[in-house]
Amino acid sequence: MSQQHLTEAEYDAITDAAAQWCMRLHAADCTAAERQAFEQWRDAHPLHAFEYEAMQEIWEVADHLPRPPTATVLPLPARRSWRAYGMAAAISALALPLAAYSGWSLGWLPSSYEHFQADGSMRQVTLADGSQVELNLGTELTYSNYKDQRRVTLKKGEAFFKVSHDSSHPFVVKAASGEVRVTGTQFNVWMYEDQVRVILLEGSVLVNSDNSHPDGGFRLDPGMQARYRRGDYQPQISQTYANDSSLAWRQGKLVLDNLALGEALPLINRYLSKPVMLADSATGNIRVGGIYDVTAVKSLVTTLPKVLPVYLTRNQDGNPVINSLPGTAPKS
Repeated sequence: MSQQHLTEAEYDAITDAAAQWCMRLHAADCTAAERQAFEQWRDAHPLHAFEYEAMQEIWEVADHLPRPPTATVLPLPARRSWRAYGMAAAISALALPLAAYSGWSLGWLPSSYEHFQADGSMRQVTLADGSQVELNLGTELTYSNYKDQRRVTLKKGEAFFKVSHDSSHPFVVKAASGEVRVTGTQFNVWMYEDQVRVILLEGSVLVNSDNSHPDGGFRLDPGMQARYRRGDYQPQISQTYANDSSLAWRQGKLVLDNLALGEALPLINRYLSKPVMLADSATGNIRVGGIYDVTAVKSLVTTLPKVLPVYLTRNQDGNPVINSLPGTAPKS
């Protein structure tokens, strides 16, 4: 996260607003107009989104804390740091007697929180723990350092991780409905909508496709990969083949190795603001290949009719739709 030159009063004001928005948005009578006002506030400054994310995490974990027979509602302080203030917001909202505890020591609150995003170009960042991360185009993630784990949330896109080894402080990447847990290794995580693919290059990782079963998961060794979609009870495990080109994005390339369009579109669409659709399943069986620049994927779509027996239309939402020419589509 880039450094923000704010006064303590300005920072506290943002934290105050984030806590109030978090409580308001979780209220049953929150209106559509209020939600629209929140989105305008959130988008007005990067720190607004950072602080709201932190408050949202506090809200979620606080809901799982034990409740005593009687609970005392404590007033919010006028000015405090975001960690202390966030704890107070959770206390006020959920009536939990947490004032006597340290959020960090109990593993409820992170000691640091960072947000990273790669839009127009790929990006390399160093997390607070020293781990290195390469972000593909259109990637967004956050990093939080808790007492019992280092946590990355991959919100969208793809990232390659070189994790700083710490066996007592696991590194966890949350993606869609699952997570990848490591202590120190090199691996790649790709996510598009609810699809996730994990490729391990070095070390060992534990892949769990369903966070509602935290004790589950399958261990990968170097040269293995795991795929899952939201709702999968367990990931699909397989070996990566010798000429696998999934990591070509690190050199700025998208490699389509004779893939069916149905398989290729998730790889293409993650670079587009308007995803490409298929007219039908038979069109999805048409195969495509080639090596493309990740910054020019939009032009790839427009050239498809020149290299494949297809033509393009648009649906009512403005999405490009690939249609096969009559009599040319393989059977489903």
